[in-house]
Amino acid sequence: MAISPSEIHRVLEGYQDPPRVGTVGSHSALDIADGAVAEGLSSLVLTQSGRDATYAQYFRTLRDPHGTRRRGCVDEVWTYPKFADIAAAPSQERLRVHSVLLVPNRAFSSYVPLSAIESEFRVPIVGSRAMLRIEERTERENYYTVLESAGIPTPRKIPTPEEIDRLAIVKLPHARRKLERGFFTAASPAEYDRKSAILLGNGTISADDLARARIEEYVIGPVFNFNFFFSPLVPRAEGLELLGVDERRESNLDGMVRLPAAQQLELSEAQRIPEYTVVGHGTLTVRESILEDVFRMGEKFVDATRDRYPPGILGPFCLQTCIDRDGKPCVFDVAARIGGGTNIHLGLGHPYGNALYRGPMSTGRRIAREIRLAVSEGRLAEIVT
Repeated sequence: MAISPSEIHRVLEGYQDPPRVGTVGSHSALDIADGAVAEGLSSLVLTQSGRDATYAQYFRTLRDPHGTRRRGCVDEVWTYPKFADIAAAPSQERLRVHSVLLVPNRAFSSYVPLSAIESEFRVPIVGSRAMLRIEERTERENYYTVLESAGIPTPRKIPTPEEIDRLAIVKLPHARRKLERGFFTAASPAEYDRKSAILLGNGTISADDLARARIEEYVIGPVFNFNFFFSPLVPRAEGLELLGVDERRESNLDGMVRLPAAQQLELSEAQRIPEYTVVGHGTLTVRESILEDVFRMGEKFVDATRDRYPPGILGPFCLQTCIDRDGKPCVFDVAARIGGGTNIHLGLGHPYGNALYRGPMSTGRRIAREIRLAVSEGRLAEIVT
């Protein structure tokens, strides 16, 4: 049974002011921690043993003898044998005792079972707990159903491999690294069979995941990840904000496209199949004549989620979008929480967020400012689930 809003509201009643901002140590944790301390809040990063040095050593807060921060943004680190242990009862109790508000990122919803997040994790989450599951493409209700109900363009679905009649992308998880992708492209059933056999043979994908994969038309055009924020604390017309835009750098795919065509053709057949593992991000802006379409998409998404998953999307979310040759956006993926590329905003903010707030405004800082505003107005229950 899903955790009720009243349960979380009762937890908040025992919280001290100000609360502490916590997140899982991966993905966009540095942006969240940096934003928290920029707004005068304390930051906590939850890590797994062997993956904690970034936070516990290199970005750990150091203070002078008077207690003034002189470097770093991670105030405290808690280390667990496995990320999934974050949801264990003693860990939850410790988080509540320390008045932690958890900001979910993809690491949290990947390493901690979604069923535990929805039904057992009695810690306030800044954002939309019930919407984390829509990122799973194999679920009957997923981000595609939300986008379709909102009237937001998505790539055309191809029902079966035998019906591939144009360049398509096959979406499924990586077999060994579930947080990553085992995507591949194919322009015909024969190419699908050939590439899937190679990827199955080298262990990149599994037969079970392949059977459940989504196949869709590959939209040719530049990719823009639009990092939005929605606030329930202001009038609806002012609620949606575009903070920034990023693009991905994807493992050997980016290396391959830097090679001249003649050298690409010299690669073995297996080497010619790129991996889509995201290893970094870059910052972008979009032509201003496209921005109205972008905002319209964001508004439609907000309205659709309020209808389907009350109270709807809260705080940060990301629409991963391709712009076609006519300048029209098409959404191919959704993050119903902070996006993976927001570290590009870290410290300096992003042109769009900065233009709104007349100073550096990253996604992490915008989350922390929302928390501070909610606390000051006695409305913290409105921004957590």
